[in-house]
Amino acid sequence: MAAGGGGVADPLSPAGVPCAFSPLNQAYFALASADGQLRVWETANNRLHQEYVPSAHLSGTCTCLAWAPARLQAKESPQRKKRKSEAIETSNQIDLLALGTAVGSILLYSTVKGELHSKLISGGHDNKVNCIQWHQDNGCLYSCSDDKHIVEWNTQTCKVKCKWKGDNSSVSSLCISPDGKMLLSAGRTIKLWVLETKEIYRHFTGHATPVSSLIFTTIRPPNESQPFDGITGLYFLSGAVHDRLLNVWQVRSENKEKNAVMSFTVTDEPVYIDLTLSENKEEPVKLAVVCRDGQVHLFEHILNGYCKKPLTSNCTIQIATPGKGKKSTPKPIPILAAGFCSDKMSLLLVYGNWFQPIIERVALNSKEPHVCLVRDISNCWAPKVETAITKVRTPVMNSEAKVLVPGLPGHHAAIKPAPPQTEEVESKRRLGENEISIEERLGALDIDTKKEKDDLPQTNSFPVLLTQGLESNDFEMLNKVLQTRNLNLIKRTVLRMPLHAVIPLLQELTKRLQGHPNSAVLMVQWLKCVLTVHASYLSTLPDLVPQLGTLYQLMESRVKTFQKLSHLHGKLILLITQVTASEKTKAMTCPAQKAKLVYEEESSEEESDDEIAEKDSDDNWDGDEEEKESEKDEDVDEENEEEEEDAEEKDEENGEEDRDVASEKELNGDSDLDPENESEEE
Repeated sequence: MAAGGGGVADPLSPAGVPCAFSPLNQAYFALASADGQLRVWETANNRLHQEYVPSAHLSGTCTCLAWAPARLQAKESPQRKKRKSEAIETSNQIDLLALGTAVGSILLYSTVKGELHSKLISGGHDNKVNCIQWHQDNGCLYSCSDDKHIVEWNTQTCKVKCKWKGDNSSVSSLCISPDGKMLLSAGRTIKLWVLETKEIYRHFTGHATPVSSLIFTTIRPPNESQPFDGITGLYFLSGAVHDRLLNVWQVRSENKEKNAVMSFTVTDEPVYIDLTLSENKEEPVKLAVVCRDGQVHLFEHILNGYCKKPLTSNCTIQIATPGKGKKSTPKPIPILAAGFCSDKMSLLLVYGNWFQPIIERVALNSKEPHVCLVRDISNCWAPKVETAITKVRTPVMNSEAKVLVPGLPGHHAAIKPAPPQTEEVESKRRLGENEISIEERLGALDIDTKKEKDDLPQTNSFPVLLTQGLESNDFEMLNKVLQTRNLNLIKRTVLRMPLHAVIPLLQELTKRLQGHPNSAVLMVQWLKCVLTVHASYLSTLPDLVPQLGTLYQLMESRVKTFQKLSHLHGKLILLITQVTASEKTKAMTCPAQKAKLVYEEESSEEESDDEIAEKDSDDNWDGDEEEKESEKDEDVDEENEEEEEDAEEKDEENGEEDRDVASEKELNGDSDLDPENESEEE
């Protein structure tokens, strides 16, 4: 059963290419390449049996395929015998191959006739067909699509028998029960339908991503003593896109238990799953899982109830090229598909490339946990160049030819006028030169050689650039994407990126977090978005702890000092707020106000000389006070003159001394005034 299909542009589309082995002894292997072509290979001699190219193979590429089951043999009606032509037509139905397309149509291809048998279109799907399942008894066909519906087809009349809504989102996988009465469908959750009434019988939890494969693993319940209703007690397996765990579910009578009973762990997303059915409780189930990394994991386990720990593979098979010489190293060869043979003791391996695969039968007799097969396929991959060279014709261009440049809307390319060297060109042609040089051809095109500025990448190209940069380890490309500061752009990029690039992105972010603190601030935003958006995917990885060990240690070392830094941060905030508050109170000034009324109190008569001296020494005297002082000095001079006249009888020396003292007092601004004179002056 193939888990592949769909376009590469959708990050949630399954990996791989639609392919399947034929039900009769795996005689044929059919695969549909990405260009829509169907190729059928013979497994016995590794020869191309048939090749079919649908008319709309480019627009409606093949997304899934399924062989008609071997039980659809011609059954004669009890009423009348069929004619020979009818018997041949119904017996050839076992060779029909159903192809689902990206536009919603289903093609039925006959490998016996080598042509298209019929086409199922009317009343079917409006979107991409994700899975096709044949009913093993009545010849009906069931299909599911991105349009949320499940369709039951009548392959004889090519019409829709029934159509019903299977999920609120796209339905990605289908599987019919061994008794043919139940149908499993899955988007992200898994539902079990009753085909007769189209009602839901059981619900199961499912996966975080779209389910890509559903297979029943048992046909009998483990407890055979109880009566069997055809479905209760059976186990089935489910695998999902970008999920490394294959879950095993059991259909139980009560509707309480909806979780998986056990799981198998693989190294990468499963692209092809095949198993051998367990017919009783003692027979183990053999499981072969081909992963996207090109390895095959083989499991062998008896399904007997609940198992908490995921089971690892018993054996892993790889294929590699031989290392020729000392310098050359062996290179791995991807395994594309694997299927158990009818004896259940050997395995058919399909490896190489999709255009020229190699099919080999390998016996399963090794008990080693890891097997590496050395195969030299250098001769098989050699392209045939001779046939291509003979078909190439170089066009001859003249002055009248109009050249359309591809890629421009409407092909409106400016054409230069005919070059002046037309005579030389004509002479060259006459001389036997049938071709014009490349320089002359380019001269006829108006090609703008100006280099455009390196613009920032568009929003829709960020996931593509991020994925390419992680795969090629391009530092400049990663810088263009990871140095953005737009949070909405970061979230959209993380949502649209493929899941297989999540772990490489986390490893790249871990490296950058150890660098400069400025870049670490941006990386934290990316890390937060990745861990938030892809938490469900990361929780399914069994080896997540060793892969992100460096990131865990880095986060732990940063968080250790966080508590101390937070305490210090709180104390510093308190100090800073107190300092700023005190500075504000000091810087506050009283508003300048002018007095409406000024009251001056008269000086007392008993004012001492010291107070007068203090007033005299004041530098801020008003003009009125200066005038009063000058008047006082003049009165003092007059009084001294009167005293001199009254004391004429005294000695001249004493008079001179008195005048000197008076003059000194005048210079110093001091005067010995009697209280009577002072009152008179006032």
